[in-house]
Amino acid sequence: MSARLAVDIGGTFTDLALERDGQRWTTKVLTTPHAPEEGVLAGVVAVLARAGMVAADVSLLIHGTTLATNAIIERKGAKTGLITTEGFRDVLALGNESRYDQYDLNITLPQPLVPRRWRVGVPERLDNEGKVLLPLDAQAVVRQALFLKSEGVEALAIGFLHAFVNSAHERQAAEVVREVWPDVAISLSSEVSPEMREWERFSTTVANAYVQPLMSNYLLRLRDGLRASGLTCPLFLMLSGGGLTTLETAARFPIRLVESGPAGGAIFSAFCARQRGFDRVLSFDMGGTTAKVCLVDDFAPHASRSFEVARVGRFRKGSGLPLRIPVIEMVEIGAGGGSLAHVDGMGRITVGPESAGAMPGPACYGRGGQKPAVTDANCLLGRYDSARFAGGTMSLDEGAARTAMADAIGVPLGLEPEMAALGVVEMVDENMANAARVHAIESGTGYDGRVVIAFGGGGPVHGCRVAEKIGVKRVLVPSGAGVGSAIGFLRAPVGYEVVRSLYQRLSRLDVAGVNTLLGSMRDEARGVVSLGAFGAEVIEKRIAFMRYVGQGHEIALPLPVRDLDASDAAAIRVAYEAEYARFYDRAVPGSDIEILSFAVTVATITEALEPVAEVVDAPAPKPTGSQQVRDTVTGIVGPWAVYDRSDMVPGARVMGPCIVAEAETSTLVGPGWTCRMDGLGYLDLEHA
Repeated sequence: MSARLAVDIGGTFTDLALERDGQRWTTKVLTTPHAPEEGVLAGVVAVLARAGMVAADVSLLIHGTTLATNAIIERKGAKTGLITTEGFRDVLALGNESRYDQYDLNITLPQPLVPRRWRVGVPERLDNEGKVLLPLDAQAVVRQALFLKSEGVEALAIGFLHAFVNSAHERQAAEVVREVWPDVAISLSSEVSPEMREWERFSTTVANAYVQPLMSNYLLRLRDGLRASGLTCPLFLMLSGGGLTTLETAARFPIRLVESGPAGGAIFSAFCARQRGFDRVLSFDMGGTTAKVCLVDDFAPHASRSFEVARVGRFRKGSGLPLRIPVIEMVEIGAGGGSLAHVDGMGRITVGPESAGAMPGPACYGRGGQKPAVTDANCLLGRYDSARFAGGTMSLDEGAARTAMADAIGVPLGLEPEMAALGVVEMVDENMANAARVHAIESGTGYDGRVVIAFGGGGPVHGCRVAEKIGVKRVLVPSGAGVGSAIGFLRAPVGYEVVRSLYQRLSRLDVAGVNTLLGSMRDEARGVVSLGAFGAEVIEKRIAFMRYVGQGHEIALPLPVRDLDASDAAAIRVAYEAEYARFYDRAVPGSDIEILSFAVTVATITEALEPVAEVVDAPAPKPTGSQQVRDTVTGIVGPWAVYDRSDMVPGARVMGPCIVAEAETSTLVGPGWTCRMDGLGYLDLEHA
């Protein structure tokens, strides 16, 4: 009879989902940016009361948050210093010397999280095999540590050349620093990102140090607050790669949480896709602050081992700070319900990425917001029932929305507030559709035959229009869509990935060395997973990142989950060349192959699902009323029937234009669309 609770902190709302014995209770509360744990604790009280439970009934709590991402984007992390190999203090600024826009003479490049004054070098040097060329100068480490301490630095990153092969100097430096500066938070590149390529490794390590004090303090406050409220169950954190980990590991490596909230949404979409048997899906998660799109193929989200945060060029690869972490691959843009609209210097309506957040929020929240947001535009277009917004927990002030829209958009462009709102919604829909197009192009795929799974507070509101823009004819809105990411946390496996570098030539593969490395990686991953698997069966995956000698990019190749022997080298070569030919049309005969790094993932096994059976047609429910809605395609205002989702039964069908309302969101069924409830209680929308 124990229950499982999931909490997702967003920029505007904190979402909670509670499940027990197949039943689910959800709630949304406003995020408390000054102390996020306060919003979590208030939400826990609310959802437990709704379910008629007490804290002792909860056996597991899973948490995801974008606090780490927001701290990097807003530059609100700790004052961070970097100790590195003498002569390499400017690696963070130089990067790989590429330009994301070759022809912009005034290009703005992302600024390192550590100013040059706090990037200091010490004499030491290892070669590419980890052999000591110059011993570490411990006295230099002491001098630099005391200098950074005197400067008020709060966190320290240590990254030496070739430390991914031999971590001895980094560990020695950390011991020296702790003797003279025992209370500083230290991040080692050999622990955070032990992989080749100094810029990415140093950048990831610095980012980890930058958010570690903030995240560690928050997680400890959250744990203590939950315990004080009676929730003594285990607490797990959602990782950016789609797995779960312990609070202790998350506090040590908080950089792995940068996309934890959006990752839950992608897991949610993949789960719904398996339930329905949809093997090609676009996950569309629109919340209060951002919108996230992710491709899901063969019931698994696209994954990557690299990520950019805080891009200074919208949709521009290379314009952000690089992170080398396991991550679900997605595009995230500032296009949520709280995204602010204004008129730029060229007289164009621009939406986001600035957000009203939870405080003060959109103008219609009545909390002091003066600038119009997407939610204000939807309110003026008649898309929301002002009295039932957020499950009836708050009432929207349409007058405040009209005033804000008129002042910021209407008057400058000579438009009535409602027409200005139409422009705002059409612009934000186009922004999201454009992000989806770019994501598909970068992934080498398209949208023919795909299904959009729309969730988040705004996803079902904008889903049909975004689908029309990218040429998709089908949209699925699962139950609990308003808190989809939180529900996704409950579907995620307990898993952990370990990555290590060990340079190998396939022609002279050191089988014993590789087996020793993979064994230690397996033990580390299993140790983390065992803390939360509760005896569940786990599965292990091994991957080698390989390339032809002299090339610049690697291909991931699965390895057998066992000790390798000398005969495996030939089989690995055959498999690599087949995979290379799949990517680049043909292999390169006669070229030797090199392995740069290995990854081992251990995770609990995901439950098997059979697609839900079709249900027979059932009578449509009676409308609970109607609203005057302005169609964003034609601009025409007309009555749209409003249905209560709880009145619909499997097989019931309603015709657009109409609105299907529920506690956390509303599904807009546009003209030409039909909406039918399937056997799972999901809304299946199809365009004629």
